[in-house]
Amino acid sequence: MSSSPRRPPVIFLMGPTASGKTALAVELVRRLPCDIVSVDSAMVYRGMDIGTAKPGPEILREAPHRLIDLLDPAESYSAGRFCTDARREIAAIRAVGRIPLLVGGTMLYFHALQRGIAVLPGADAAVRARIEAQARACGWAALHRRLAEVDPAAARRIHPNDPQRIQRALEVHALTGVSLTELQERSDVPTLNVPIVKLALAPGERAVLHRDIERRFRGMLQAGFTDEVRRLRRRGDLDLGRPALRAVGYRQVWEYLEGRIDHEAMVARTVIATRRLAKRQLTWLRAQTDALRLDSLAPDLLNNTLKVLSKKKYSGVAPGSGMLHFSSPLRRP
Repeated sequence: MSSSPRRPPVIFLMGPTASGKTALAVELVRRLPCDIVSVDSAMVYRGMDIGTAKPGPEILREAPHRLIDLLDPAESYSAGRFCTDARREIAAIRAVGRIPLLVGGTMLYFHALQRGIAVLPGADAAVRARIEAQARACGWAALHRRLAEVDPAAARRIHPNDPQRIQRALEVHALTGVSLTELQERSDVPTLNVPIVKLALAPGERAVLHRDIERRFRGMLQAGFTDEVRRLRRRGDLDLGRPALRAVGYRQVWEYLEGRIDHEAMVARTVIATRRLAKRQLTWLRAQTDALRLDSLAPDLLNNTLKVLSKKKYSGVAPGSGMLHFSSPLRRP
């Protein structure tokens, strides 16, 4: 009696910002029976296109992306909701024998999907306002020291210059009386129980990534990013306390439009913030010992990736399974 055919695996294509993830994903869609699922906490918002480097209409016609343009910027999105949405999309893609290709740089979402995540309390406007008032009075460095008192592990993970994560950790503690670290060790959201192939895309030279980050942001400005943020401000129902507007670039351009900083400072602050984001992403990727490393600067990147995915055996794909199976043969260029 023949065994039933294997179901397709899930591919994680992970990488820092500005590393070329979308370009590689589109090339893979041209050659493999893949459907893309976005893993990006900013691309879920409608009307936030240029600053999130959201694929344009031509790319989306050729390679549709699931889990983009889901919400209005006034709404909130979470890792828990992402897991629910992503599992639904993965199941639908695999049900028709195709390969889910999860692409993005929101590493928390990848982690939550694979390992599970605790259900955390939602944002509380009053608590956040109180924390922000304290930050204005004594500075984020002081709040980081307070975080070290209530959640030492989180304080070690979170940089003193990362106000968004400091605020969230203090908010969770204020709402629950339990540290964020302790809550995160609880897994209330189910894990993704399917074979996974993890690809880590990053340039071999950090200086190149830094250069590309600045070049890409200047390109965003030329493409109308300032006008995009201006339209969001004119709505009247948004402010920098909204999770959507904490995305790198939006806060800095918003402050520029308010006259709080000049254009030169806006560019410099955005580039610095984006490089810090990339550093955190790279740090997380280095800890993924089961990921296959791809140099985004390699001239034969696509062929290298196809060779990796063509292997019939791959150690560590999933517990109890060393097989990587595709439902149709690779179509090479």
